[in-house]
Amino acid sequence: MIAKWDDRYAPEVIALWNQQAVKDGYKEMTEERFSAIFLRNAYFDADNTFVWLEDGRVRGFACGCTGDDLPLGDVAGYITCIVLADGAQAEERYAALLGALEGRFREKGKRQAEVLFFNPMQLPWYIPDTPRHEHNNAPGVPVGSALYSFLLRQGYAERAIECAMYLPLDGFAVPDDIRAKEEKAASNGYRVEPFDAARHFGVGEMLDALGNPLWRKEIAQSAEDGVPVLIAHREGRAVGFAGPVIRQENGRGYFAGIGVHPEHEGHGLGTILFFRLCEAFRHIGTDYMSLYTGSGNPAIRIYERAGFATVKQFAVMRKELQK
Repeated sequence: MIAKWDDRYAPEVIALWNQQAVKDGYKEMTEERFSAIFLRNAYFDADNTFVWLEDGRVRGFACGCTGDDLPLGDVAGYITCIVLADGAQAEERYAALLGALEGRFREKGKRQAEVLFFNPMQLPWYIPDTPRHEHNNAPGVPVGSALYSFLLRQGYAERAIECAMYLPLDGFAVPDDIRAKEEKAASNGYRVEPFDAARHFGVGEMLDALGNPLWRKEIAQSAEDGVPVLIAHREGRAVGFAGPVIRQENGRGYFAGIGVHPEHEGHGLGTILFFRLCEAFRHIGTDYMSLYTGSGNPAIRIYERAGFATVKQFAVMRKELQK
């Protein structure tokens, strides 16, 4: 049977996660991590969180979230996870938990269900064949997982394949051809260097032109707080960014993204920013970088050129909800 969330289920859900979800590569849950990702998340909704009970024991867990301020949030609900124990992975149990999530989305006035990288409940996972290096967020459903196959059978459309890419930074160096590209950009007045509030301006206007609200918030705040950010500029005016440049406790280099003002594209600034970002991470002692990008994104060639390799694939999925 399905029951709505109650905090007393947390220990059993954590145990279920550590037995089952880890098989798809997800990082183990501790009580603190579970609380931070789910229960203390600003978008947590107890009415959109369910367990499957058999003989009073938790054998399944499903969670979704909504928020009008999220990307697509005015029309869509996000599926965070559906996990079932070994021996309980019958189609009807998956369907019951999925139906409960979709029902809550309809109650909140949503017209579609999404498995999408904008989900604010971020699930860390281990990068295969590494010493437990990890990425901070799963950008979709792991391709080949039981949940992936189930969602396809339930009418979810595969909208994109996200390639998770990885690079150990030991030995990384900016190659000569990128330095040559940098010199050519410099001949047109462009420079890439760490942001300095005393010398650079126009960051807000540049971010507005890029049209990404998450970048607008995080990069502007990083620049204001003195967190390192790389800036492409022309005569001091910001025309692109990469960053922030943050070494996480696990040794991973965290950055929110790379962007170039549309009016200043065509000068190789995105490529230069990316290679200089990798260099900046190495200089602060970062062990590795990981990122994800669409399989059809031309930028994947830039990442591969820097030495990144695809280590896992995730599917971005959507279903239109009937009223």
